[in-house]
Amino acid sequence: MSLLNSKGVSAVLLTTLMSVLPSIVMADELNGADTAWILTSTALVLFMTIPGLALFYAGLVRSKNVLSVLMQCFAITSMASILWFAYGYGLAFGDGGSMNKWIGSIDWFMSSVTRDSLSGTIPETVFVMFQMTFAIITPALIVGGFAERMKFSAMLWFSGIWLTVVYLPVCHWVWGGGWLSDMGLLDFAGGTVVHVNAGVAAIVAALVLGNRKGFGHTAMPPHNLTMTVAGAAMLWVGWFGFNAGSALAANGDAGMAMLVTHIGAAAGSLAWMFMEWVRHGKPSVLGIVTGMVAGLGTITPASGYVGPMAAVIIGLAAGVVCYVATAFIKRTLKIDDSLDVFPVHGVGGVLGTLCAGLFVGTLGGVGLADGMTTGGQVWVQFIGVAATFGYCAVATWIILKIIDVVVGLRVTEDEETQGLDIVLHDETGYNL
Repeated sequence: MSLLNSKGVSAVLLTTLMSVLPSIVMADELNGADTAWILTSTALVLFMTIPGLALFYAGLVRSKNVLSVLMQCFAITSMASILWFAYGYGLAFGDGGSMNKWIGSIDWFMSSVTRDSLSGTIPETVFVMFQMTFAIITPALIVGGFAERMKFSAMLWFSGIWLTVVYLPVCHWVWGGGWLSDMGLLDFAGGTVVHVNAGVAAIVAALVLGNRKGFGHTAMPPHNLTMTVAGAAMLWVGWFGFNAGSALAANGDAGMAMLVTHIGAAAGSLAWMFMEWVRHGKPSVLGIVTGMVAGLGTITPASGYVGPMAAVIIGLAAGVVCYVATAFIKRTLKIDDSLDVFPVHGVGGVLGTLCAGLFVGTLGGVGLADGMTTGGQVWVQFIGVAATFGYCAVATWIILKIIDVVVGLRVTEDEETQGLDIVLHDETGYNL
């Protein structure tokens, strides 16, 4: 009799468990730890643009243009946010149907995103906001290529059109299920989408606008390195959200991404510092912070795939290669990429994307995909870099030429001499 009772109780318990199991599984789909980490990461990435990048760039220009750079970063943040909400998220991450290899779908004003919709284990609203911060910082990085000479109106038109025509398609190719994703491109947090894209756009803008008045003849030192170092420190801290947050979960991938990000930045800063020390006799503050940014940009695409020893190699390579590239662009080619966006972010993004393929299967990397060889993976990485580089260069050139015809790109020589702060905004950064 007791056996029958126990069997009956077991049957009741089993039936009850089976009835509630679906609701338990559904409840577990939203992970609180993952959500909390991506909320934090989102704030960190936005912290990279305002105030981090804004202060970093503002300190590097001359005092008569300090407000113009701060204004550009702030305005881009606001405009990119609205464009992302209006249609950008859908084009980057939506299902484009028969066109999905190239572009997503237009989801006007994110009508499909609700309070309860999920993206993996986090609310879709959090994923939307996290990815929005990447769409903000990428056009903001380009500001360094045309600093001190572009009209504010032209900058607004360029940033909005470039975000739509260049950033959104490339983002979809790599992260939204497009053709580069199908090929198996490794870009954990933006080597192609952010850094190659921004770097190429910056140097194309520098070439189309031409050099600043006096470039190569008149000294144009940073007006406030204290401001630049403060901004650089904010970038270093914020970059943990940029890279570790791209795991989209609070897990081992996020932890490793954070560790290798820090190691890459440290190695990059030291490598640049010693290069400068050997070649010029003294290490500079500007050099060490620029090396740090080069290290961060270079480790970014590889951060979720490589181990700490590879991060040291990548960081050291970034400091050396980006240093040489900067000198070559400015002194040999005499191209006025004002704040060195291409040699630091563009070259660093290319180097890091290739290194992701080189080190994913060795030195503590996560391992190659089934059937993939190191050579094959590096080839895929090269295709991703080449496609992003070529598409961005051509599209950016066309956008700039059209804007030049419609509203004009550059201020006059007299206005450039006066400074953009007073000419374009009727304000000055320092009332002394």
